[in-house]
Amino acid sequence: MSPQVLIDGLIAGATIGLGAIGLTLTYSILRFANFTHGDFLAWGAYLTLTVSGFLGGLLAGLGIGEPIGPFSFGWGLPLSLLAGAGLTIVLTLILDKILFGQLRRRGADTIIIVMASFGASMALRSVLEFIYTANPQYLTRELQIAQPVGFGMRATPDQLLTIAVTALLVLALHLVVTRSSTGRSMRAVSENPSLAGVYGIDVQRVIRVTWVIGAGLACVAGVMSGLLVQIRPYMGFDLLLPLFAAAILGGVGSIPGALLGGLIIGLAEAFTVQIVGAEWRAGVAFVVLVLVLIIRPTGLFGRTV
Repeated sequence: MSPQVLIDGLIAGATIGLGAIGLTLTYSILRFANFTHGDFLAWGAYLTLTVSGFLGGLLAGLGIGEPIGPFSFGWGLPLSLLAGAGLTIVLTLILDKILFGQLRRRGADTIIIVMASFGASMALRSVLEFIYTANPQYLTRELQIAQPVGFGMRATPDQLLTIAVTALLVLALHLVVTRSSTGRSMRAVSENPSLAGVYGIDVQRVIRVTWVIGAGLACVAGVMSGLLVQIRPYMGFDLLLPLFAAAILGGVGSIPGALLGGLIIGLAEAFTVQIVGAEWRAGVAFVVLVLVLIIRPTGLFGRTV
């Protein structure tokens, strides 16, 4: 078996792990499985693409639209990512305001909120397809040649950047959650929202912060996936099962666990493609999910949130 499968699995796992962090935070704080999270990945990618289309022409006119160093994109993409993340966050907060927040205030059962998220997911996907059509689109059309990275493995600069960005974001978020007052508030709300409110913690603010973090990471994960492959309205839906599998495998509420779970899922998919073929790749996350629920329902790590 070629060692290339390792780097391929790590690259896929980085995107899955980053997306799974937002999912595990949402579940830990809000206590429901958020099916719209996958669609936030797709919306983040498309919103970034839209901003990039406007910004790219402006930067090209200023003479700074060329690719950055060895990468396939110019400064327009990082700047567009910031704007895309902001727009994704706004979309998420609006959805929480008009849907999830209303259900929470009325004391709706968890299953009602889950079904509402499932319906919202379908609506978000349909609107996205209506606006942008089902045709795949690309954040960049620059071709890259994979370079040797050692031990018989090859990767493009964009792929290596994906792994590095994921590592930095996970480390930064872990420090925020474990070392800051906001992180302490999030952990308190995760343990007992009612008791946290009694002790003076602004529970609604913690919920908003959770949505902001989850939506921001979803946008970055969607852009990373689109940069390496392509953007489609169903890209988030296709990643939803691996995201859930990674979150559960790592342990719900654990940020490092979600990343590790994503890397394991990515490696498992890569090995499956090498051994039995690409047609079985979609079933790997489901198999891992079932095995985890049977053998170790709490996942690999305890909560950090």
